[in-house]
Amino acid sequence: MFPILEKRCLAPGIYLMKILAPRVARSARPGQFVIVRADERGERVPLTIADYDPEAGSVTIVTQTIGVSTRKICALEAGESLADFAGPLGHPSEFVTQPLDEVRRKRYVFIAGGVGTAPVYPQVKWLHEHGVAVDVIIGAKNREMLIYTDAMRAVAGNLYIATDDGSEGFKGLVTQLLEKRIAEGAHYDECVAIGPMIMMKFVALTTLKYGLRTTVSLNALMVDGTGMCGACRVTVGGRTRFTCVDGPEFDAHQVDFDEAMRRQGMYRSEEQRRAALAAEREAGHRCKIGLDK
Repeated sequence: MFPILEKRCLAPGIYLMKILAPRVARSARPGQFVIVRADERGERVPLTIADYDPEAGSVTIVTQTIGVSTRKICALEAGESLADFAGPLGHPSEFVTQPLDEVRRKRYVFIAGGVGTAPVYPQVKWLHEHGVAVDVIIGAKNREMLIYTDAMRAVAGNLYIATDDGSEGFKGLVTQLLEKRIAEGAHYDECVAIGPMIMMKFVALTTLKYGLRTTVSLNALMVDGTGMCGACRVTVGGRTRFTCVDGPEFDAHQVDFDEAMRRQGMYRSEEQRRAALAAEREAGHRCKIGLDK
């Protein structure tokens, strides 16, 4: 069992949990993920690591309540425990394994969308700790859905915010804000984008115009997390790759995003069906015990 040391609501339906997992914390690197199960009968849920503290033995995850399994996880409170917390899995971000002198010569821009802001944070934090200043663009529907802004300001060279409704920062899409920054004279050598699949697709299309090398994380495709189920297959550069064992990060300009979104859509439909069945069972239970009179 893995105790929950802390739980916080970051935005509607988005929760941060700090988990006591010393072995995972000692080995974790930016870009990697863990497999979580709420209880012994729960599904395996892959979640990208949002932070880690080897000294405290803690690992931070951020979960959005989308389906039955994520709702189970988010229903747990501090003091309770997760049944499984396996990891770290997947390959670390590329810059972690590169010579520091080479990394420090580059100018990075990170583009984070929605809950994807959480896994961007440990990457930016790692670069900050190693003397690399980076720009970060965070996008959300509105101010209420923004997460990690204060934490990101502490480690980013510059932080820019875009909201669809203009309730905070730039009014518009992250791609529009990126183009605005470039038009104003900003130069970047590397871009990292993590967020909704459609956002990453259009970031890739935008950066391709500027010849800006771009990396994306396809963690949203993963199901089993071991490569055995084959659900996370994705075409990268004309080759079939497995997100969980070959990634989760890939060259954005080589990813077949349309195929990836079709596959993701299939899983979403199944998850919605299961959520509806769970709601029906709960309604039946409530009626049976007389709570809905």
